[in-house]
Amino acid sequence: MTIDAWGSFGRRSAAVIGMISILLAAVPPATAAAGPETPPGAPPGVCDAGAPAQPPLPGTALSATRLLGGFSFLEGPVWLAGPGQLLVSDMGAAAGAQQVQPSTIHRLAPPTRAGTFVAASGSNGLALSADGQQVIAATHDNRSVSAFRLADGARTVVATGYQGRAFNSPNDVTVRSDGVVYFTDPSFQRGRRADEMGGRTGIFRVTNGQVSLVDGSVRQPNGIALSPDGRVLYAGAYGENKIYAYAVQPDGSTGTRTVFASIAAPDGVTVDCAGNVYWVSNGEGRVHVFSPAGTELGTIASGAGATNAAFGGPDRRTLYITAGRTGDYGVYGITLGVPGYPY
Repeated sequence: MTIDAWGSFGRRSAAVIGMISILLAAVPPATAAAGPETPPGAPPGVCDAGAPAQPPLPGTALSATRLLGGFSFLEGPVWLAGPGQLLVSDMGAAAGAQQVQPSTIHRLAPPTRAGTFVAASGSNGLALSADGQQVIAATHDNRSVSAFRLADGARTVVATGYQGRAFNSPNDVTVRSDGVVYFTDPSFQRGRRADEMGGRTGIFRVTNGQVSLVDGSVRQPNGIALSPDGRVLYAGAYGENKIYAYAVQPDGSTGTRTVFASIAAPDGVTVDCAGNVYWVSNGEGRVHVFSPAGTELGTIASGAGATNAAFGGPDRRTLYITAGRTGDYGVYGITLGVPGYPY
């Protein structure tokens, strides 16, 4: 995500992207006019043409550096290019009769704190709206997807349920450049509230306020992301140790899923402008980096309890990773070769 204006991303053949990532794994796709058969992709300013061609990773086994810590439990990093800040959700211990986790969205300017954005957000995963004016948040406090206006933190509702039933506890979210929202709905933060999904955890899509089910058979879906060309939706199955890929149509609908990769406890995810996928393994405390074809390019260690990742910094080549132990979560960083998505 970025606070730059969002627009259409150019047409790019999936085969070309795969070849670039496997052989060069470096060159961001160029911007061009999208046709009606092409799904909207990355917003302008996120993956511009002309970036230096170099490998995304300087090695195959890397380690990120801890930049700041002392948080309760961090999730959902999002880079705001304008102020040069990182937003993160910080979840506290479950409380009350329903055992719901409170959450605060902090503003960070690594390696320092910059203040509070929303004190009672109830949020987990974060993304930016298509117009760059709001943070789209998976909000488990009221089992919904919400939008927080960047100007003042005002909250509105994006989605409240499916077919009259409340979600479990929305967890991670990604936004297409035309405003279509995809999110995962595991049961991690449902607490003692009634299960209105009948034991189902799933992946959903929101188009013009209408909620559609993408896949209701994924066990504890977690991280979710779109490829830069908008043609592939990735979703992690935390309860299956698998990452799935879905072909995306221009209207936002998805096709049959395939297995993209397998890692232990897949959590949050981000992508770079060459289409490489950076998937956090919560169980291993590291980020697995895959080409668009699913070939593993290397790993980045960040320590125990890694939850999510996002690109940021002035050139968006710094990968920020949230990781730690409950009561002492922190933000880790490492500079890489290819710019990427700020969420």
